[in-house]
Amino acid sequence: MAVKTVTSASFADEVLMANVPVLVDFYADWCGPCRMLRPTLEAISEERADVKVAAINIDENPDLADEFGISSIPCVILFKNGAEADRSIGLKPKDAFDAMLG
Repeated sequence: MAVKTVTSASFADEVLMANVPVLVDFYADWCGPCRMLRPTLEAISEERADVKVAAINIDENPDLADEFGISSIPCVILFKNGAEADRSIGLKPKDAFDAMLG
C-alpha cells in the first residue's frame, strides 16, 4: 500500500472513519526533513497491511494544520478509532514509528 494523499475534503473518510490505525504525515514540499522522512513512511506503508499511511500538505490544507495545532514539521500523528493516539515531531528513524504502531 502506498502513502495516501489526504486533503481537507477527504480527511474524515480516509482518517477519522478508517477501520485501521492511520499514521498521518503533516508536511510541506519546501521542508527538507519532510522529504527525508518520506522513504521511511513509504517503507512502513509497504511493510504493514494493518496500518494506513497518509500525507497532508499543510500549505494546501491549512485548516487541518490549524485544527491539529501543527507548529513544526514534519509532524506525524497516529489516529486510532478517529482520535489522536500519539504524535511525533521532527525527523525520526523508522524504529520510532514502529514503536508508535506497536
